[in-house]
Amino acid sequence: MRRQARLDAVGTLHHVMIRGIEKRRIVDDDQDRKDFVLRLGKPATETATSIYAWALLSNHAHLLLRSGAQSLARFMRRFLTGYAVSYNLRHRRHGHLFQNRYKSIVCDADSYFTELVRYIHLNPLRVKLVADLEELERYPYCGHGVILGAVKNNWQDRDSVLAQFGTPGLSEEKISVLVDGMRKVFADENFRSAAKNSRHFFAAVGAC
Repeated sequence: MRRQARLDAVGTLHHVMIRGIEKRRIVDDDQDRKDFVLRLGKPATETATSIYAWALLSNHAHLLLRSGAQSLARFMRRFLTGYAVSYNLRHRRHGHLFQNRYKSIVCDADSYFTELVRYIHLNPLRVKLVADLEELERYPYCGHGVILGAVKNNWQDRDSVLAQFGTPGLSEEKISVLVDGMRKVFADENFRSAAKNSRHFFAAVGAC
């Protein structure tokens, strides 16, 4: 069956989901995690792909990005192929690492941008890779710490995210608004229930 082409105009906002084949792990240790982050950042810079939010989990990853001049497909091919080859060589394995093709969903920036940033960056906390929001701020395999200035990289578009929160020009106030919002979201028991059980919730964050 012929695959349906993606909407991939330059400057399109995408929520991208990457999953391991048969729900298997895509990282085994910190060396894999560092390699994943390195291979995400290098083509993002070279293709002018704007990465706003991202989270690496054990068997999948989330990205919120805006496609550059070389298209989402080309960026993802460079990123995922490079990482998969490196992972297979290191772990002496063969075959596919990722489940089919990545899933990408075109999003409405005005309606969903801030919600998706929070949703994606809370994932390590939801699956207990970190104990609390304070640990999440220092966690190097998620974009939240970069936005707060606690973790450094030169390829994540921190400024564009902060521009969506608080008073223009006041980074401290924007960060406070972002963190307060994340605390409220995670503390909301209805949200946590919805994240597991509600089709409406997943339609909102997945279908954009």
